[in-house]
Parts: sequence; structure tokens; C-alpha cells
Amino acid sequence: MAENGAFEKRREGVPCWVDAQLSDVAAGKRFYGELFGWTFQEEEGEAEGSPYRAAAESVRACLDGEPVAALVRKTDGRMPTVWSVYLHTPDAAALGARIRAGGGQVVTPPHPLGDLGTVALAADPDGAVFGLWQPGRRTGFGRRHRPGTFAWAELHTRDTEAANAFYGDLFHEALFGPDASPGLGRAQVSDVFPAEMPPHFLVHFLVEDVDAGLATVARLGGRVRVPPFGTSYGRVAVVSDGQGASFALLQR
Repeated sequence: MAENGAFEKRREGVPCWVDAQLSDVAAGKRFYGELFGWTFQEEEGEAEGSPYRAAAESVRACLDGEPVAALVRKTDGRMPTVWSVYLHTPDAAALGARIRAGGGQVVTPPHPLGDLGTVALAADPDGAVFGLWQPGRRTGFGRRHRPGTFAWAELHTRDTEAANAFYGDLFHEALFGPDASPGLGRAQVSDVFPAEMPPHFLVHFLVEDVDAGLATVARLGGRVRVPPFGTSYGRVAVVSDGQGASFALLQR
């Protein structure tokens, strides 16, 4: 997560960071380094309970020297291999209470990571998991909305009206305010995935050419999960890396 001042002040609920939980971080570095042009820095050892604690191998991905994501080694093989999105909040404890009041769950209670900030994991009433980040010294992305960086997170849910009500109550200004530019959308699971797919957030990375990106994914041992399709925000394809972590490529 970037240092304070590296990005504009965020509204609560705006995506501010993403990470991938992987079995093999070295393989992840090779895959994403070639796909997006990322370079990598070893993460600092963090407090117990951090996704970046010293007991787990983790690296920060950078583009042009600015942090854009993290790759984290799973410490338990039962954990899913996934990309996760973290939403900005000025007060993780207060937001956690509002999440519970709205019918969601706090999966991992807020806990500080030294002077870096406070992290938590939560789930909405439909079961989609997302992270919370209350910034300290680190605020989040140093770069986004450029090729090779985060562009969008789409919530795939079974009930978009219920999702709009839940997230709207939590993050009304970010989602529906006059200057809203949240990078966070909502869609029916069945619009893109089989109906039995669990609700989840799908992280989108911007690319200049989706077809070229798909060719690179295949060459690097990844898979195309959903071929390119048109959306209101661009041309999208859903892919997975060689370890099974799914994400989307977005061409504006």
C-alpha cells in the first residue's frame, strides 16, 4: 500500500488495494511480471494476523516504481487461491459494526499493522468477501487506471437490488454521490458465470489490448475462463493464472 500523499484522498468504500493469495509466490512473480510488466519488492514483516506477516512470503508489485498490488503466499492449503479487493475506510471498527448491522459479517476483526494501518475482512449478506483498509502510513494504490494496474472491481451477486441496498447504506457517497467514481460495480452472477458460482468480487486490471493479453495469459500457463464480452465500461475477459486465481482483463 502506498505512502500517504501518493494518491488523492479517498471516500469510504472506494477500492484502495488488491492482493492475490497464492501457493507459489515465485511462480506468481513470473506470471504477473511478464503479463503486466510488474517488478517486485519484498514486503516488510508485519504484525501477527497480517496477510503480509513475516511468516508468509509476500511481495509488493510495482509499476514504474509505484505500488499496485501484492502477492502473498498462502499459509494454509485450505485457503482459496484468489484475488481480493480492499475498500478504504477512515474507521474500520465503526464500519465493521455497520456491516454487522446491515446483515453482513466481520470475518477477521480489525487489527493494526504497526503504523501502516488497520486491516479487516468482511462478507456481505450474500457471502461475498472483501477487505477493509484504514490507512496509517500506507494509503493504498500508488497507481491505478493505467495499463497494468487496477481498474475496476465487479461484485457478482445473486441479488443486485439487495447488494445495492447493503453497499449503498455503507458507502452511499462513493457509489451514488455527485462525484462518484468508485471503481466498484454490481452484476448478477449468472450474467457472466454459471448460476452455481458463489458470489464474489472480480478484480479487473486495465490492458491496452484484451486479445494480446489473452495470448500472453495462455502462453504463461493461465486459462481463459470467460471469452471477451462487451460491458458499459469496456471489453472484458475473465482469466486465471497458472495457480487458479481468477481476475479480469479490461480494455476501455
